[in-house]
Amino acid sequence: MTSSLAATPLLPWHRSAGATLAPFAGYEMPIQYGSIVEEHQACRNAATLFDVSHMGRLRFDGTDAAALLDHLLTRRVSDLKEGQIRYSLMCNEEGGILDDVLVSNLTTPSGLNYHLLVVNASNREKIVKWITPHLADFPSVTMTDRTDLTAMIAIQGPRAMEICGNLFKSDPSRLKYYRGTITEQFSKPAIVTRTGYTGEDGIEIIVRAEEAMRIWENLILAGRKHGLIAAGLGARDTLRLEAGMPLYGHELNEQIDPLTAGLKFACNLEGRSFIGDEALRTIAQQGPTRTRVGLLPEGRRPVREGCDILSNEGAVIGSVTSGAPSPTLGKPIAMGYVDNAFAAVDSSLQIDNRGRTQAATITSLPFYKRER
Repeated sequence: MTSSLAATPLLPWHRSAGATLAPFAGYEMPIQYGSIVEEHQACRNAATLFDVSHMGRLRFDGTDAAALLDHLLTRRVSDLKEGQIRYSLMCNEEGGILDDVLVSNLTTPSGLNYHLLVVNASNREKIVKWITPHLADFPSVTMTDRTDLTAMIAIQGPRAMEICGNLFKSDPSRLKYYRGTITEQFSKPAIVTRTGYTGEDGIEIIVRAEEAMRIWENLILAGRKHGLIAAGLGARDTLRLEAGMPLYGHELNEQIDPLTAGLKFACNLEGRSFIGDEALRTIAQQGPTRTRVGLLPEGRRPVREGCDILSNEGAVIGSVTSGAPSPTLGKPIAMGYVDNAFAAVDSSLQIDNRGRTQAATITSLPFYKRER
């Protein structure tokens, strides 16, 4: 029987390593190789390697590429310096979040400048369809979907930079956070950015699809003595949850605006015009009615997405968007949205956990912050 799922260039390696595979955003992806907890702790204490090739990669060429992206994104793009990267949102006219993205300003060794947009795997087709009509207003710009032509690998953890130091023509440790460069790995081109989704230091690497296996195995070999192991999407989720990072489809969707999501820093509302700006200005003036919060449920029982959050009097005041046991803290954690009147840190409330109420306390985000 032929699978209808897409495959990343590294899928044969995942299978040979005995990974537990499952559908994710249309791809067959590794959820774990052994224990999610062990993979999580390896990232916090040493380093882990993630296949994130399912993420969408859209390239924009042309003199007006920055102007197009300025029109589409909540954060200013026109002043991005060469090699600079920004986290931003793409919204609809009502201010609802279509996706959260990373936008980069890159220059090839031959001097060709372009912008790269990394989007969530589940939203790639939607975002391409959303952007396409706007290209007519910027005739100098071409958009190319590079997802299937490339692979994307993340190496994350306190020893990540030590492992990568000698593997690239340009030492990644010289990059500042949210900076990137086009360099080489054994004479093959690679985009290296000092970014990640775990709360740890590290880099993300974009390479040609046909080079992915060799570079992945080079990283495994170089990192073995430093405690590097491969990790799946299970650990990636618990790591980002501890770091208080929102996930599209959970904390973010088209019914949630960036200000309610606590992402005001990623909205440049002054002196510019972009899709959704008027709606966001109205929300900013009136103030959001809900707040994204961290939750510490009592006991050992984790709470999951969709559980109602209740006041101590039993009224529904919000909903859990993500929840899991925290390997670092050794107890359950969760994120969710609550009405502003109940959002104060250290407030007590209840969670309807599959028919049983469970006491919880609101806490500040993130749950975990690495030492710098």
